[in-house]
Amino acid sequence: MIFDGENIKVLQSDNKIAELIFDSTGSVNKFDINTLSELSSAIDALSGAQGLKGVVVRSTKPTFIVGADITEFNNTFAKTDEQITEWIQKTSAIFNRLEDLHFPTIAALNGFALGGGFELALACDFRVADTTAQVGLPEIKLGLIPGWGGTVRLPRVIGADNALGWMLTGSIQKASSALSSGAIDAVVPPELLTSSAISMIEDASQAKLDWQGRRSAKKASLYLAQYKNESIMCFTTAQSQIAGKSSRHYPAVHMLTDLVKEASAYTRDKALKLENRTFVQLCKTDSAKAQIGTFLADQIVKSKAKQLARKSVRPFNHNAVIGAGIMGGGIAYQSAVSGIQVVMKDIHQDALDLGLKEASKILVKGMQRGKISAEKMAGTLSSITATLDYSALQSTDMVIEAVVENPAIKSSVLKDIEETVSGDTVICSNTSTISINRLASGMSSPERFCGMHFFNPVNKMPLVEIIRGEKTNEETINFVVAAALKMGKTPIVVNDCPGFLVNRVLFPYFAAFSQLVLEGVDFVGIDNVMEKEFGWPMGPAYLLDVVGIDTADHAANVMAEGIPERLSRIENDPITLLFNNNLLGQKSKSGFYEYSVDKRGRPTKKVSDNTLEIIGDHRCSDSEVDSKGIIDRLMIPMANEAIRCLEEGVVSTAAEVDMALLYGLGFPAFRGGIFRYIETLGLDNFVAMADSYAHLGALYQITDQTRERAKSGQSYFA
Repeated sequence: MIFDGENIKVLQSDNKIAELIFDSTGSVNKFDINTLSELSSAIDALSGAQGLKGVVVRSTKPTFIVGADITEFNNTFAKTDEQITEWIQKTSAIFNRLEDLHFPTIAALNGFALGGGFELALACDFRVADTTAQVGLPEIKLGLIPGWGGTVRLPRVIGADNALGWMLTGSIQKASSALSSGAIDAVVPPELLTSSAISMIEDASQAKLDWQGRRSAKKASLYLAQYKNESIMCFTTAQSQIAGKSSRHYPAVHMLTDLVKEASAYTRDKALKLENRTFVQLCKTDSAKAQIGTFLADQIVKSKAKQLARKSVRPFNHNAVIGAGIMGGGIAYQSAVSGIQVVMKDIHQDALDLGLKEASKILVKGMQRGKISAEKMAGTLSSITATLDYSALQSTDMVIEAVVENPAIKSSVLKDIEETVSGDTVICSNTSTISINRLASGMSSPERFCGMHFFNPVNKMPLVEIIRGEKTNEETINFVVAAALKMGKTPIVVNDCPGFLVNRVLFPYFAAFSQLVLEGVDFVGIDNVMEKEFGWPMGPAYLLDVVGIDTADHAANVMAEGIPERLSRIENDPITLLFNNNLLGQKSKSGFYEYSVDKRGRPTKKVSDNTLEIIGDHRCSDSEVDSKGIIDRLMIPMANEAIRCLEEGVVSTAAEVDMALLYGLGFPAFRGGIFRYIETLGLDNFVAMADSYAHLGALYQITDQTRERAKSGQSYFA
């Protein structure tokens, strides 16, 4: 035994080959403070060992190393620039010392080798992977760059163009892809991984493999590793590609490209200093803080879901959807593609045909993109049973009602379901606004009933809101959470209230938009500000068209009935004006915008002159509000309602609200969610900002708890 720590051990075999073994006390290997300290000590021990031929770096876990311990980032990044620089330089030096050992090194990769785990592998002379291995540097998804040598070593191993492609996308590469690019040297079956690595070290120690040449190339200027003109061309191409796609909201993309370009002229040590400096700059940005916060919030949401799912004792193998069409077909597809038998029931054959067509359309697109095989498509479609008969529901584990958003119709269908299925079948309603308590009031067994709100398109939107009614029992919630996970969705449990969580937070935003339009602010200008300045994928007018003006008008009425003090309908609401004129958005080819296709069949949209005329009869004369004013006017109501949801116990944590808006609405990722946005502004600044608009009414009123929290400086994520 050369070294014996809690997470790392170094063993020496009789053939003078050492094995540096990662075996964390936790479920996976990751670089926390303790593990990095042990790695430094282990490398010291290896450096002092006599007569070694080389070292194999491997893991005893199903994965190699998943990367840095991101839970430590917030504390680390809160330190001064000088302290962070010292930390990053110290860690980089550990990897350098591994790379500089006086004998050959090889990483034996299994499972995930990501971030710092892959950077460790790059510091070795060789890399062999088994067929389960996946490698990558995904730090860009946290608003960061690789900070332990990845930006220096990967370009020198696979070329700057390939390396930038990997790092700018944060993509994870399978072993076969990594082999073809030269990032790893061999792929072997799992049972041969360690023996193959040892064999390669034997060959290197006998000069059959040029480990010293490999090492020298990684430590040299990139211009010496490949043709200078080729390097210049790849950087020019990369910069032109990101110029139009990545705004100032994602500084890591630009800084990474500039870093690799500048560092390419330097040898390892000077290039690493540039990497260190860039990393420190980025970890202080709002974008990095938000995206790290999103990662941590996602872990909270997934952990809570898994904990609930583990409490469910019933199997989920057979689902049913009542109400076909696009939404029903989407839910049926999601069940079937996840290996669940599903019955799709409707009262009209045309609707069933539309539901099957929707499922087939999704599968065909998957085949065209190479993500779904013909066998998978056939198997998925064969798992869907379309029927007009309720009797097909009798053996199902769960039934999801997905008929038209009308409480009377839903209640009637729920009654029929309850009379048909067995006594332990769980029943859900896919509703976006109708009270679960109201629907449950007509049921004989409300304890097995809850809401299960999918978002459209079902196959693309990760979120499912699980809505707990007053009489819903915990086993029902646990079962539905487990079912959602099995269907590949991210479930968030909320308590019943008007609009539940996502729509309750969204409709104050729409109400503020309507008021701005009536005041004379151009809705196209509003969309431009909210898309380009704030970062939404769609501005409010465009989003309303996509949701459907009829759907939005109906939901706005529900919200007005449920929360009249803030969401009472305003006179001449543009949404209602369009609805009354049968301008329903994309579904009718005309709403705020007109929709068509160009000569190449590509979708287009332009401002609807008809809409301008209709709204123009009721709006004030043209009014100008600057970009900040538009953002403030729209986002304060959304933030206030999110805060109320948390204070009222509709949802348990700020992290769940943030992830619900990210997964359900496409909240800008670089902002990290509504609560992360509030905290980036500073809660005291947010309160002052809202107070400056208090004269506009209840949507802009701050709660007493918010004021107290701002005074005490308490975080929503504490």
